[in-house]
Amino acid sequence: MTEVVRDESSPDIARDRLLRLQEALESVLLGQRTLVRELLTAIVAGGHVLLEGLPGLGKTHLAKGLANALGVSLGRVQCTPDLMPSDITGSEVLQRTAGGQVQMEFLPGPIFASLVLVDEINRATPRTQAALLEAMQEGQVTAGGRRHVLPSPFWVLATQNPIELEGTYPLPEAQLDRFMFKVHVPYPDADALESILEEALDSEPADNLSAILSASELEGLRSWGTKVIVAGPVKRAAVDLILATQPAHDDHSPASRHLRYGASPRGLQAIVRAARINALLEGRAHVAIEDLNRVALPALRHRVLLKVESELDGLGPDRVLRDIIGSWLNSR
Repeated sequence: MTEVVRDESSPDIARDRLLRLQEALESVLLGQRTLVRELLTAIVAGGHVLLEGLPGLGKTHLAKGLANALGVSLGRVQCTPDLMPSDITGSEVLQRTAGGQVQMEFLPGPIFASLVLVDEINRATPRTQAALLEAMQEGQVTAGGRRHVLPSPFWVLATQNPIELEGTYPLPEAQLDRFMFKVHVPYPDADALESILEEALDSEPADNLSAILSASELEGLRSWGTKVIVAGPVKRAAVDLILATQPAHDDHSPASRHLRYGASPRGLQAIVRAARINALLEGRAHVAIEDLNRVALPALRHRVLLKVESELDGLGPDRVLRDIIGSWLNSR
């Protein structure tokens, strides 16, 4: 009997690995399928993620499970107003060598891990928040005039509480733009709460989760995300969606009525990169309009700025963006 050998370059292999990761993470954070899928999409696409939700919904637990499932190191930073940039990046200290000489040596901080959980990022001061900019964009930190390269792969997973305002420092738009996705963590429904009570009352599922992928499989999965085909008409559709968020693009659009600023070109890159991973999850080696639609909201909700009048009327970015995305879809 002839053994069937599966082609490692097949999108089916990538899809199988993605679904294994998704299933593992869903066992860690029960009842949060959409959240898990959005997080996985951004991570495999190589992006950073901002998780926004109330305390106690499992954001930290999910980060631990993700690190274990990927088989990568996890660093953790608990943000407070007195946190200093060097507490994140590390610093140079005097060390005595075996020969008795004293010299400066760099001691790396918690950011020198493949997956870094920055808990309650909006509690850190702007100066400390800015320490993450170089790391998130360049994959390096500079200390004492010297460049220190971060591990590869490298992701920042940051959390923030949406209702706590006292003693917090909202992230500036430039830093928000560094996150590929902003993902909302919804409150679980009754069935999910009951499952949590039954399955996670006396143990932490993330602690028992072993690596789902080997290092080579993870690298292959990330590589596959760059090979998914994006045809010319799909690229143009993505450009049209970004332009639809610009207030000056159309005087009668939702953007012109409700937005001060639209999404940046980095938002365009984020949508296309994430859409490639969504296509893999659907078992396709090419991006379709439905993939752009699936990732548009988490990729754009933190990249647009509402007018003051719209905020006072109780509108949020999601509501405005849904109108924009709906009009964009109808024009396809």
